[in-house]
Amino acid sequence: MLPSGSPPMRHGRLADAVTAALASSVLLFTLPPAFGPGPTHGAPAPAQDLFGAECRTRTEGSRAFAVCHNPYPGTDRMRLHIECARWWDVDSDSRVVAAGPAESVRLDGRCWKEIGSVWVSHRR
Repeated sequence: MLPSGSPPMRHGRLADAVTAALASSVLLFTLPPAFGPGPTHGAPAPAQDLFGAECRTRTEGSRAFAVCHNPYPGTDRMRLHIECARWWDVDSDSRVVAAGPAESVRLDGRCWKEIGSVWVSHRR
C-alpha cells in the first residue's frame, strides 16, 4: 500500500515485458484452435511417414531369430545382421525379405560359436 501523498510507482522495462508476455499468452489461449499452436506431440504422424516393421530378436546358443510384423501400408524390406563373438567366426547378413502391409516374416541365421549382437535393418 502506498503512503498517502506519495507519487505512484513507475513500471520498469522488466515489468512492462512481463505484462506484455502475460497479455499475449492469455490471448493465445483464448483464440479458436485454428489460430493456436501447431500439432501436438500426441498427434498421429501423417500416413506417408509410417514405416518400419516391429521386430523381436532372440538368440539360442549359436542361432539367432527375428520375427517382424509390418502394421503399415508400405512394404518393408528387412535383413537380419549377426555379429559373432569370436574374431575368427564369420559375421553374416540374411537375404532381404519383404514384408507387405499386415504381414509377418521370420528371419534366422547363425554363428559357429557364440553370438555377439543381432539387429534388423529396414529399407523402403
